[in-house]
Amino acid sequence: MRALVTGVAGFVGSNLASQLLKQGHEVVGIDVLTDYYEVSIKRDNLASIPQDGFTFHEADLNTADLSALLADVDWVFHEAGQPGVRMSWGKDFAVYVRQNIEATQRLLEAAKDAPNLKRLVYASSSSVYGNAERYPTSEDDRPQPVSPYGVSKLAAEHLCSLYAANFGVPTVSLRYFTVYGPGQRTDMAFTRFVRAAVLDETITIYGTGEQIRDFTFVDDVVAANIAAASRDDVAPGTVLNVAGGSNVSVNETLAIIENLNGRPLKVEHAEVVKGDVFRTGGDTTKISQVLGWKPEVTIEQGLARHLAWAQQTFGAQA
Repeated sequence: MRALVTGVAGFVGSNLASQLLKQGHEVVGIDVLTDYYEVSIKRDNLASIPQDGFTFHEADLNTADLSALLADVDWVFHEAGQPGVRMSWGKDFAVYVRQNIEATQRLLEAAKDAPNLKRLVYASSSSVYGNAERYPTSEDDRPQPVSPYGVSKLAAEHLCSLYAANFGVPTVSLRYFTVYGPGQRTDMAFTRFVRAAVLDETITIYGTGEQIRDFTFVDDVVAANIAAASRDDVAPGTVLNVAGGSNVSVNETLAIIENLNGRPLKVEHAEVVKGDVFRTGGDTTKISQVLGWKPEVTIEQGLARHLAWAQQTFGAQA
């Protein structure tokens, strides 16, 4: 197959592209390389992707010739988007509208006329649920985002469903629950935690640390994407949770890292971030039935691999 991966220089995008290439597929990647976090990290991600069978375009989805890019593509994995709850308030919301909503609509317009397209997989987010009505949260529960970021991800997801219903675009939306692992963005909690553990720095926790998350290892997320693309019997417009099933508090994850690292962590607390939910937890019954997918990496195994990466990456700074 020939796949287009948007946001290919990002955390999930680069891991997905690498796995697709290892499986013998051709990959076209596109990324605008924004400076939301260090561009050097994105370039390192690009360098980590096997080059045989890989073509990269540094371009913005809002201005690129998407019809040409999709002309001979079988699969599209739409990983691109503006991340982050904290930055999505105020004037910066315009960036989220452009990068998460307008870019997705433009991609879907090109996809409806793409002659060979068999699947478009959209990277949605558990942020669409907000403070959910129940846990574990199923795809049938009412989305009620509590941040502008969550609103933008839900709007793009609705666009995928609309283009599926009206034009037959073969979309599947995957609602990721807190993806982590080696190479995770430096602004994300687990990378901040393991980096601080290696360098013996202070970790800032927003809130009490009792907030609960369903953490999902990046390899499991990659596997879910490929499964969603590979199955041709999945109805266009399908929405699926991708959750690791960990359901542990931030404090519990700190205890795991402390045990793995072999010395106490330095922790300080700060005010809760506006728009941050107290709990996430995804019901994976549907994705198990539809794709035969289930998470394989436990939180203990995943954190051990994340910490080992941090020791190699940041250890020289210690």
